[in-house]
Amino acid sequence: MIPIRECESGGVFAVKVQPRAKKNAITGELGEALKLSLMAPPVEGRANEACIEFFANLLKVPRSSVTIASGQTSRRKVIRVAGLTAEELRKRLSTP
Repeated sequence: MIPIRECESGGVFAVKVQPRAKKNAITGELGEALKLSLMAPPVEGRANEACIEFFANLLKVPRSSVTIASGQTSRRKVIRVAGLTAEELRKRLSTP
């Protein structure tokens, strides 16, 4: 399992985004990051929006709770989820 750190407002974890994929899905782990495939193209922030939407739905939290802490213009991103502890994040990410 990838490392999930506690921060003042919730938990953070790393992702490696593959844009323009056939479907939105977590496709594995790459080093210390989740590998995330998204159908959205990496233009005009569409992949970032799709990433936020994907994790909000997967983790069953409001969209406003999910933010990209770093990596706005990179394929490597750090996702921050407010209101969930690192332990809660681990449980929700490991549940299919």
